Amino acid sequence: MRQGCAAQHGYGVNKVEMLFFWVKKLISQCLMPIPMTLIFILLAILLLWKHRKLALMSLLFAISLLTFYSSEFGSRWLALGLENQYQVNSSPITGDCAVMVLGSGADDTLDVPDVMKLSPTGLERLTEGVRQFHLGQNCQLFVSGWSGGKGRPFAEVSKQVALSFAIPAAQITMFPLAKDTIEEAHYFAQKWGNKPFRLVTSATHMPRSMSIFEAQGLSPIAAPTGFMARDSYWWVLSADNLLTSQRSIHEYLGQAWIWLKTHLK
Repeated sequence: MRQGCAAQHGYGVNKVEMLFFWVKKLISQCLMPIPMTLIFILLAILLLWKHRKLALMSLLFAISLLTFYSSEFGSRWLALGLENQYQVNSSPITGDCAVMVLGSGADDTLDVPDVMKLSPTGLERLTEGVRQFHLGQNCQLFVSGWSGGKGRPFAEVSKQVALSFAIPAAQITMFPLAKDTIEEAHYFAQKWGNKPFRLVTSATHMPRSMSIFEAQGLSPIAAPTGFMARDSYWWVLSADNLLTSQRSIHEYLGQAWIWLKTHLK
């Protein structure tokens, strides 16, 4: 079924690339706030019997990490470094109109309408994509995102939701096999070329997305959504702050990876 889908869209499945993709995901996951905290706690336990000072240092570091990442100060500081680079875009679109909505996630196993299957991030992106679509005339809406091996691809779910928002099917193009932003830029370039277009993604993800699309010789115009930095009480530790920190760190790691690939060539 998956191979048939790949053949239908003209894209091959490279096993080496897939392996590299999952290795990259695993490494980045280990550097996220909660896994990183757990690693240092485990290290403290292992060092406890023979190196108590090192064990205490490791434990204190784990507590400090978790406190910083789950605080309003830490999460906001991390997010603002990304979100302040591009502002909300509400300017009308003139000339050829295209809106590229980057993929996120969807749970196709839920027995609910498609709009409820989209992740909060995915719904934010698609909603902003629809808003951008209506800022121009005769726009083309591009939606992307693979399935992760489960159910329908995010792109297909997004298309069905876009149809429910009264966007004509003829004006929607899917990239259902795009696994990451680099592949999304590659597929989009084949369809739209280097003409200007609106690029819709989360505000924290926008700086890296812009650099990836521009590196492909494209002309993206940023249309960020899903701003996460919030001004709250400095002493509040919350899961929301932790999620903001996690997404920000993911983006900083992604930028570092792109920098390494560029300078190691």
